[in-house]
Amino acid sequence: MARYWLMKSEPDVYSWDDLEEQGEGTWDGVRNYRARNNLQAMSVGDRSFFYHSNIGLEIVGIVEISEAGIGDPTDDTGKWAAVKVKPVEKLPEPVTLKAIKANPELAECELVKQSRLSVAEITPGEWQIICKMGGL
Repeated sequence: MARYWLMKSEPDVYSWDDLEEQGEGTWDGVRNYRARNNLQAMSVGDRSFFYHSNIGLEIVGIVEISEAGIGDPTDDTGKWAAVKVKPVEKLPEPVTLKAIKANPELAECELVKQSRLSVAEITPGEWQIICKMGGL
């Protein structure tokens, strides 16, 4: 069964537009154990929200995991993980962190409870709520 995720990127470093232009990108550079474990748990076909962190603080699109279980090419130690992602669709309306925090149904969301986590798991229920908030 497919799982759902949220992956954060600083848009001035790697944005939704960058991914769309490339067609497929490698999600690497993660140096947090919980986030690494989430990357390692991903399977091809899983979906993830693409979140612009630092600038914007909003979910802007949906990506699909196109390759899972790869080593991080920016890591010489071999202990960090990466995946490849492809853009699925841009949200008609970006979903801001403020809006997510204001929704009581999302109070237990990993994005809210562990706000500094760069790769978070999203439950199927949370996924549906956020998709609806984004106009899907």
